Amino acid sequence: MVHVSHESVAETETRLLRVMKQARLKVYSDVYGFEEFPLDAFAARARSDALALVRDDVVWSQLAPSNGPGERFRILRFHFPEGIDNSGFVGWLASRLKLEFGTGVFVTCGQNSGDGGIFDYW
Repeated sequence: MVHVSHESVAETETRLLRVMKQARLKVYSDVYGFEEFPLDAFAARARSDALALVRDDVVWSQLAPSNGPGERFRILRFHFPEGIDNSGFVGWLASRLKLEFGTGVFVTCGQNSGDGGIFDYW
C-alpha cells in the first residue's frame, strides 16, 4: 500500500529534503534514448542494457544507451531506504528542477524488494 502523507507544505518540504539526503543517487554516464519496436519483435529486439521496457497495444518502447538520431536524455536513479516516507517525491523534485533549471523530466519506476522497494529512473 502506498503511504500518503497529510502535512503542510513546509512539512512536506522538510520531509522530502530529508528523503533526498537519505536516498542513494546514481548518475549514468551514457546518453539514453527510446527505441520502439513491434510487440511481436520482443525476443529479437529487447536489449539487456535497457533500463526500462514498457509497452502499449502496438509497440514496445525501451530506454537504452543511444547515440543515434532522436531525443536523448541524461539519466539519474534514486534508491530509497526501506520504510522511508517518500510520497510526493517525484512531483516535488520535478517542480524544483523545472523552477531551477527550466527542464522537464520523465520518471520510470521499478521495484527491488531487496533494495528498499520502489526506485526511480529520472
